[in-house]
Amino acid sequence: MNCCLKKVGNVAFVVVPGETLDASNSKDFRKSVKPILSDHNEVVLDLSEKRFVDSSGCGALLSCLRTLNAKGGDLKLCGVSKQVRALFELIRMHRVVEIYNTREEALNSFDD
Repeated sequence: MNCCLKKVGNVAFVVVPGETLDASNSKDFRKSVKPILSDHNEVVLDLSEKRFVDSSGCGALLSCLRTLNAKGGDLKLCGVSKQVRALFELIRMHRVVEIYNTREEALNSFDD
């Protein structure tokens, strides 16, 4: 899985490719974002291509958050589909990681 990285100021904006983030590809996702997480403190993951996320995918996202929080950084999500947002709300993940509708809202939230 090759995540597309764009730098916007000090923030790493990452488009996560593919329709799913699940047991079949969460390991590849972690491997792909590891260098991004080590090089940046502020990261936005764009999940707009995702239609399905399972517990492995949620675990991978939470692992990214823990990695960044451990060094004083933060992770934010944007472009989350209705299906994926419903899952995040069901498991209360939206209370752990901030979710924004658009890329601009997520990027601007780091200015606060």
